[in-house]
Amino acid sequence: MGIRIENLAVAYVGMRVIDGLSLHIEPGSFFTLLGPSGCGKTTLLRVIAGFIPAEAGRVFFGDADVTQLPAHLRDIGMVFQDYALFPDKTVFDNVAYGLRARKRPEDEIKKRVDAALERVGLEKFHARHPAALSGGQRQRVALARALVIKPKVLLMDEPLSNLDAKMRVQVRETIIAMQREVGITTVFVTHDQEEALAMSDRIGVMRSGKLEQVGTPADIYRNPATGYVADFVGGANLIDVEVDAIATGRVTARLAGNAVAARAPASIDKGRAVLIARPEDIALAPANGTGIAARIVGRQFLGANTSYRLALPDGRSLGVDLHGDRHDAYALDAAVSLRFDPAKTLVLAS
Repeated sequence: MGIRIENLAVAYVGMRVIDGLSLHIEPGSFFTLLGPSGCGKTTLLRVIAGFIPAEAGRVFFGDADVTQLPAHLRDIGMVFQDYALFPDKTVFDNVAYGLRARKRPEDEIKKRVDAALERVGLEKFHARHPAALSGGQRQRVALARALVIKPKVLLMDEPLSNLDAKMRVQVRETIIAMQREVGITTVFVTHDQEEALAMSDRIGVMRSGKLEQVGTPADIYRNPATGYVADFVGGANLIDVEVDAIATGRVTARLAGNAVAARAPASIDKGRAVLIARPEDIALAPANGTGIAARIVGRQFLGANTSYRLALPDGRSLGVDLHGDRHDAYALDAAVSLRFDPAKTLVLAS
């Protein structure tokens, strides 16, 4: 079942936090709302859930207008950041809670709860209480509880933020596998761009209560619509340049006295613009009189790659990530030449 939002507006204490937002989420897809704290992503999720009323606009599940429908009648499954498990109930009873609230027969409850716990790898934990579980196990119980009722829509609010790095990856893989298996329309809220890129069919990047861009992970990463999106998703270098030549889909820009070829949208004009380059898309070589001269002013060894901070002759700086056998080839204060990949470097209007 798909979700459609039309011209949504939400206000807190008379202040609009979402204004005129429209969005379509395909049936059975995994859609992520991505953005920093305070951007409106959790507010939007809670409007979809029915926990926060819409001041204006409409929300549809399929063809049904649910804008005025209370949360308990929307047939949703919800997974919260803090798990929201009952500490005095066993794993079995926590997962069974929604089915018992719906007055399902006990034999059906047992069958469905057993199947749900087996799906999340907790079939041997029926009798344990939440306090006896790890964070990852508690989150999987919360996931089983949300899915056991067979909801039309699954909503997840920062469900991995309380887990350590290794456990986040494990639970992330469980969520992806289960969502694909069940085929349920899922809306996932996170501020973690790596989670969004790894898990999603489509991503909506939010900023100040608006959707800055909606697209596939690859499109969001490789074709950011704005500098904000480029910087938030993947930490791109954003550098002011001057565009002095334009061809179809291509431009030449001036940076530190050098010409840089790059991709560009058809709407770009000559003059001031912003060059967007991912750290991994910039090539380094020893200073050789070609390319753009720079100097190594910072270096962090990160195992599989080394992250460098480079200073340009005009005082500006940028980041470069090198991988492979030569990723640690440059010392601090070394003079280097850099080149931008014209197929991956993007120039947008400033």
